[in-house]
Amino acid sequence: MVKQERAARTRQALIEAAAAVFAQEGFAAASLSTISRQAGVSNGALHFHFASKNALADAVEAQACQRLARITASVPARPGPLLQQVIDATHALMDALAADIVLRGAFALACEPTRARQGSPHTHWQRWLEDTLRRAEAHGALARGVRAADAARTLTAATVGFAVLGADDPSWLARTRTTALWTTLLPGLAPRHDLPRLRSTGSHPATPHHPHPRP
Repeated sequence: MVKQERAARTRQALIEAAAAVFAQEGFAAASLSTISRQAGVSNGALHFHFASKNALADAVEAQACQRLARITASVPARPGPLLQQVIDATHALMDALAADIVLRGAFALACEPTRARQGSPHTHWQRWLEDTLRRAEAHGALARGVRAADAARTLTAATVGFAVLGADDPSWLARTRTTALWTTLLPGLAPRHDLPRLRSTGSHPATPHHPHPRP
């Protein structure tokens, strides 16, 4: 049991170190020796857990997808326009990116054309956005002429852009930036009669993000 716990801690340290290095240097420039040094383990320990840099990047993305799923699942459905749920989820994602290096590293990997991937958080995010916006469209909660798929692609591009820029400049992840994004987009996305009920600031103030599930 002690060996298993130590192995799990080592694996997690490697995932977090890899995410940090990927966010700072990119996938192509990142070296396994830099990742192992940042994790405080030997190269041998790294290769025991991960056969290659690509396998390590896959693990970063897989863990980020799990965390993203928890974020979207935690956004409550509220009475009123469905777009508020999308606004709240966007704020929750940006708050999490500011606090969670695994999410930031995975979103940085999404922009890397140099490797094959099994799944990325921005793909999961786009799918969630499209599913939610299709429900909004079906309920007449999108402006006339706005298609859910187009809106989902626009929001995905904007939020992935904020995430990538935020790796170098954390101000891109500030709630004021997300609020400004929604203040700009809402007049074109929402029916006019819903605008007074939509809060571009989000329904709630920021809450601390816990990257690991609580026991």
